[in-house]
Amino acid sequence: MSFIRQIWLLLLGTVLLALAGSVTINVLSARDTLETQLRLKNSDNASALALALSQQKGDLELMSLLMAAQFDTGFYRQIQFVGADGKTVFKRAIDGQSLHAPHWFVQWVPIRSEPGVAQVSDGWRALGSVTVISHASFAHDDLWRGSLEAAALMALVGLTAGALGTMVVRSIRRPLDSTVEQAQALVDGRFVTVPEPRVPELQRLTRAMNSMVQRLKSLFDAQAAQVESLRQQAHCDSLTGLANRNHFLGQLEADLEREDGPAEGGLVLLRLSDLVELNRTLGHEVVDRALLVIAQALQVYPRRVGGCLLGRLNGSDFALCLPVARVADETAFALADALRVALPAFGSGVCVSIGVIAIRRGMTAAELMGAADLALAGAESRGPFSVETSLGETAGTMPRGERTWRAQIGAALAERRAQLVEFAVVDRTGRLVHLECPLRLQLDPAGPFEPAARWLPLAMRSRLTSAVDAHAVNLALQQILTDGKPRCVNLAPASLGDGAFVSALRELLQAEPSAARSLSVEIAEPAALERFRLLQAFGRQLRPLGVRLGLEHAGERLAQIDLLFEAGLDYVKLDASVTRGVASDTSRAGFIKTSTTLLHGLSLQVYAEGVSSEEDLQALWVCGVDGATGPWVSKRGADSQEHSQAPVGRDA
Repeated sequence: MSFIRQIWLLLLGTVLLALAGSVTINVLSARDTLETQLRLKNSDNASALALALSQQKGDLELMSLLMAAQFDTGFYRQIQFVGADGKTVFKRAIDGQSLHAPHWFVQWVPIRSEPGVAQVSDGWRALGSVTVISHASFAHDDLWRGSLEAAALMALVGLTAGALGTMVVRSIRRPLDSTVEQAQALVDGRFVTVPEPRVPELQRLTRAMNSMVQRLKSLFDAQAAQVESLRQQAHCDSLTGLANRNHFLGQLEADLEREDGPAEGGLVLLRLSDLVELNRTLGHEVVDRALLVIAQALQVYPRRVGGCLLGRLNGSDFALCLPVARVADETAFALADALRVALPAFGSGVCVSIGVIAIRRGMTAAELMGAADLALAGAESRGPFSVETSLGETAGTMPRGERTWRAQIGAALAERRAQLVEFAVVDRTGRLVHLECPLRLQLDPAGPFEPAARWLPLAMRSRLTSAVDAHAVNLALQQILTDGKPRCVNLAPASLGDGAFVSALRELLQAEPSAARSLSVEIAEPAALERFRLLQAFGRQLRPLGVRLGLEHAGERLAQIDLLFEAGLDYVKLDASVTRGVASDTSRAGFIKTSTTLLHGLSLQVYAEGVSSEEDLQALWVCGVDGATGPWVSKRGADSQEHSQAPVGRDA
C-alpha cells in the first residue's frame, strides 16, 4: 500500500473515529441530562399530585377521579396510589411508544424514568403514598432529534477537517510525486531537478535528491566524455580527427559484409606527394597545416552524403568511400580542382594525386585497396593533381526507373516472394539470444533472393520501406509461432515517421501477443539520433506489447548515449568496425570495455557485431559484452550442429 494511501486511510479513520466518539459522547451526555430531568419531573409531579389528593379529605372516589384525570393527560407511564395499610388503591399504567426514534435506538440507548414518590395525608392522618412515572418515549424522541443534529454538525466538522486534510495531503503529495518522477527519470536516463517544497522534511529530501541527480549527471557526463576520448584514441587520427587506417578498413569491411550495405559505390584514394621531402624542406608544422586542409576538403562529403566513410590511412594517404554509384570520378576531379587552388600556398612542391575505383557487391576490402593503389600509382605517374579512374563496368543489373522499381518491389511483397535469413546472436554460454533476420526479396520471379543492399535504396526512393518492414515483421512473427525462437528485424529510418506503419505494426503485434514478446526490432545508430523524437515515440508504442527495441551498428556516437537511453532502448549492438581486431588492439579493447560498463550502468545489454575470430570473441567476453554475432559465430554454430561440438560461443 502506498504511503499516500496510508495517510488517506489514517486521516479517514481519525475523522470517522472522532465523529463516532463525539456523537457517542453527545448522546450519552444528553441521555444523562434527560434522565435527570425525568427524575426531577417525576418527583415534582408526584408532590403536586399528593398535594391535590390531600385536599380531597380522604374521599377515595374523588382521589381516584383526580388521579385518572391526571393519567389521561398522556404524559405518564404509570400512576399508583398505595393506602396507609399497604394496599394498592389505584393504579393505571401504559407502555408508551416513541413517535420518531427508531426501535434500535431505543434499545441501544435506554432512558430510565425514575419514579417520583410523595406522601398523601389529611392533616395529621396519613392516607398513603402516590407514585408517578413519566413516559421516556418523549425523551427518546428528543434524544434522537438531538443526536441527528449533533451527527450532522459533526459530519460538517468532519468534512471541513477532511477538506483541510486533503489540502495538507496534497501539499505533501506534490513534492513526493515530484521526487518519485525524479527517481523514475533517473531510471529512464534523464537527469531532472525539481523545486524544493516548503515542508522542512521534504525540503531536505528534495535537496538531497537534486544533489544526487547533479552528481550523477556530472559522473555520467564524465564517463561519456571518457568514452568519446577512448573512441578518438582507438578510431581517429590524432592530427586530422579522421578515422585511422584500422578503423576505416573495419568500417569498409563491415559495409561490404552487411546485408544492407551499399551495393555499388566508389573509393577515392588521395596521396600527398613526397611527404618525407616536404617535411624536410618545409617543416612539420607547414606540412601538418597542408594535411589539415586536405582533411577539411574531404570532410565536406560525409556531411552531405550519409554513409560516406573517410579516413587517413597513413601519413600521406587519405581514403573516401562513397556509397553512391557513378559519382566517385566527379568527386575526385572536384577535389583535385579545389586542392590545386589551396595547396600551392604552402609551397610549390605541395600537391596530391588521386586514384578512383568502383565498388561492387562481393568485393573484399583487400581487393578494393589493391585496385585503388594501382589507380593511385597511375595518377602519380601522370604528375601533380592528376586523377586516375578505374571504374570498369558497374554491377548494377537493377532495372532503371522509379516506376519499375516500385512495381517489382510491390509485386515481390504481394506475391510473398520474400524470405528472412537468420544469423544467431549468442551469449557467452552459447544460449541463443535471438536470430537476426534481414529480409531478402526475389525481384525477378526467376531470379535469386536479393539482399537489402540491392533493393533497399530503391525502396527508400519509392517510399516502400514501410510496406517492406511490415512484411518483415509479419514473417518474423509467423516463424516465432512456428518454432518459438526469438527473432529480430531491422527497420528503415523512414518507417518511424509513418503513422500508418506504426498503427499497422501495433495491429500485427496485438494479434500475436505471445510472439510479440519474442520479437526485437532494431534501428541504426545514425537514424536513432537524427530521428530521436520519432524513435522515442515509437519505443513508447512498442514497450507495452513486450517488444524489445535495440540499436544496431553503434559505436561512433556512444557519447550521446543519454539520448539513446531516454528513447527506451533495451540493448545496443556495437558495429563490426568497432569490434573487429579487438584482441590485438588494446585501445579498441579499452573503448569497448568502458562503453560496455557505461551501457550496463544504464541497464542496457551490449552485443557485438561482425565477430570473425575466436580471439576477438574471447576478448569481447573479457570486455563484458553480453552477446555476439558474426561470421565466426555462424561458422561455429554450423560446425557445432554438424559435429556435435560445444555450444556456439562457449568460453574455452
